Amino acid sequence: MGHQSHDLDTFYKTIKNDLEKKITTTISDKQIIYVMEDGKRLRPLLASLSFKACTRGNETSQQYQKALEGSLCIELAYTVSIIHEDIIEKSKKRRGRAAFHVKESIDNAILFSHKILTVGFDIALNHGEDIARLYADSWDETLSGELGEIDFNKGDMKSSKEMSTESVIFNEYIKIIDQKTAALFSSACKAGAMEADMAGDILKVFADYGREIGLAYQLADDLVDLMKGKKINNAIMPLINKLEDKIKTVSLKKKTDKKTSNKYSSEIEQFFICEIKRHVTKAEELSKSALIPSSKYKNFLNEAPSYLVNNVLKEIKLEV
Repeated sequence: MGHQSHDLDTFYKTIKNDLEKKITTTISDKQIIYVMEDGKRLRPLLASLSFKACTRGNETSQQYQKALEGSLCIELAYTVSIIHEDIIEKSKKRRGRAAFHVKESIDNAILFSHKILTVGFDIALNHGEDIARLYADSWDETLSGELGEIDFNKGDMKSSKEMSTESVIFNEYIKIIDQKTAALFSSACKAGAMEADMAGDILKVFADYGREIGLAYQLADDLVDLMKGKKINNAIMPLINKLEDKIKTVSLKKKTDKKTSNKYSSEIEQFFICEIKRHVTKAEELSKSALIPSSKYKNFLNEAPSYLVNNVLKEIKLEV
């Protein structure tokens, strides 16, 4: 961990460029394009990497373009999730611009998100029943995570005395990010393998691989927000309030006082970095499965978990 491959970086830039072209040729609705603009494309990037790891890069141009198109349905589901997140968290900005519900109104944003889901489902259907079922199941799991986060924030957390990997509150937090974030990472990797006509146990390897990356990525993203004093009005707020007894008195509500956050940064960093490393290591181990054929893309699978996480953590000058 900690090493970032120049070849992997070049691969991602190439795939991302191809994805942007595929978005503009596949999706005609300007409003959907607006919401999708400037996205990192992590999920379709991982889908494409999984696809190429299965084909070893020997696919035809037509097969590659079809796989790119298929990866967009997961990106569209993710796009709906961020519309929901911005509404729930009352965020005014997204990627440096007005959030969609601010631009178009909450009512329009809610209804339009259903249209985006329909476009994604149409793409999935064109790629077969199995991909369509994966898309539907993925969205169901993501939605369950969103609903779980709302219920979690309404609940009484006073009974939980501390946070540890064994605590009820930590397990609930992990369950939420597993459903809300990791599910789409998992489905993206599995879908990429399915586009390469894989079946059987190898699909579970890719699904588990993507899920571990998704968990590590969300933990890293939440850690960055905590250290920067941002986004404490979600499931992580009651979690961090229980990190240690001395932090119980800290006000970590809608905004975090930067001095207060810095005061306890070592405890927070240590806990989160340990968990991030654990999931990154699991993903790396899965990437070495004998079921995945040897190629440079298999090597990229091994490098990708730390690469993606470190691109997030660099904002606070950390790495795993």
